Amino acid sequence: MSDNGKTPVDFWFDPLCPWAWMTSRWMLEVEKVRDVEVRWHVMSLAVLNENKLDELPEEYREMLATQAWGPVRVVVAAAQEHGEEVLGKLYTALGTRFHNKGEGPTRTAIREALEDVGLPVSLAEYADKDTYDAELRASHEEGISKVGQEVGTPVIAVPGADGEQIAFFGPVVTPAPKGEEAAKLWDGTLLVASIPGFYEIKRTRTQGPIFD
Repeated sequence: MSDNGKTPVDFWFDPLCPWAWMTSRWMLEVEKVRDVEVRWHVMSLAVLNENKLDELPEEYREMLATQAWGPVRVVVAAAQEHGEEVLGKLYTALGTRFHNKGEGPTRTAIREALEDVGLPVSLAEYADKDTYDAELRASHEEGISKVGQEVGTPVIAVPGADGEQIAFFGPVVTPAPKGEEAAKLWDGTLLVASIPGFYEIKRTRTQGPIFD
């Protein structure tokens, strides 16, 4: 339990990923209907895929090379210099611009997102710097080590009944459920994820992320 008596939910995200964004919006709904509190952490699609670039489509490799490092570096720099409590609000500002508003991960969108939440616009300069890459990699490794290298973002971890964390990738869902639907998905996800030996439920996605 956290200090306020709520169950901590650790959530690892890369602000570039639209599916992690959908899951994060659902998680904020879960906070309203279940006694949980989200703790935000950074992971990186660039780090996740850097040793398997040869296996990826050319378009995805290009995206990783040109877009994936900047946003996550800025987020890590913000947390290092202004405290981890800024992560949630900065993620919301970035995701709203990148995804909902369709601005994409441009430097302008990053600077305006920083401005939106009252953080120094100068943090955007870290997009091209490796100053905090060690911290970025450590945060990424903390999250991905809980679920294995064959999944992506987001990773969610919660305390289990025996004190050990229950961790899983996803859920991948669109649009983000609200109200009681959000609660039902949370309860069901925890139920299956807590079963020893349970690994996967999946079906083919038939639509892209719906931002609302």
